Amino acid sequence: MTTLRIEHAIHDYDLWKQAFDRVAPARASAGVRGYAIRLPADDPKFLTLDLEFDTATGAQAFATFLEQNVWSSPLSAPALAGTPRTRILEPMPD
Repeated sequence: MTTLRIEHAIHDYDLWKQAFDRVAPARASAGVRGYAIRLPADDPKFLTLDLEFDTATGAQAFATFLEQNVWSSPLSAPALAGTPRTRILEPMPD
């Protein structure tokens, strides 16, 4: 599995989660196999999101979709504060 890790500041988690849920059909179409949302214990205005894909190509394509179609508009990303940082992570053998 390849992970698309997204890190960014937010204004309000509940508002962010509503926007995240609205993108569920796009995640499914893009081949997201699962996800994990994490908030630092000491910073409720920041989050890390890991999206799982079968390939790095799929992860990169979805990152591009987010940049062009979601994060570019305050209407589709109302809780976003600043510019998200993305990384594509590959698993390493033990």
